[in-house]
Amino acid sequence: MTETGEGLDGLRVLVTGGSRGLGEATARRFAAAGATVLTASRSRPREDLPVTFIQADLSTEQGVAELGRQVVDRVGGVDVLVNNAGAASAPAPTLSRSEESWRADLEMNLLSAVRLDRALVPGMVERGSGVVVHVSSIASRLPQRRDASYAAAKAALNAYSRELATEVGE
Repeated sequence: MTETGEGLDGLRVLVTGGSRGLGEATARRFAAAGATVLTASRSRPREDLPVTFIQADLSTEQGVAELGRQVVDRVGGVDVLVNNAGAASAPAPTLSRSEESWRADLEMNLLSAVRLDRALVPGMVERGSGVVVHVSSIASRLPQRRDASYAAAKAALNAYSRELATEVGE
């Protein structure tokens, strides 16, 4: 069922991790409500998803910077930013988890959102409006055994989200 008339016509929305799962459903819902939707992920979404796809590796500083540039170039910024992209490294015992694993989870689950916010939120502030959504996980409060780096990254995302709201929100 397609619902329309929800007042989202003309809104520019970016959904990271929008090629499947929650990100795909979010992108699909915004598009059905009339928004102009861009998605960014490493893998292309299904062909029936009515969005503009930008291939991006959000686990790197360069990948996020390039995505920010492309979004501004294509649609002039965003009105709604949904930082949904995330991933967990392989389960491992907390005390023997590799430095690489810790960094990968922090890059993907925290720093990708921080970097994309830096690229796109100033435009929202300048325009005087905008919405930022950070998709977290229950793991931030109830970590699973052997998933410490993912849980810690999501907990840090929650703390960062609260601080960002305090700093730029109204």
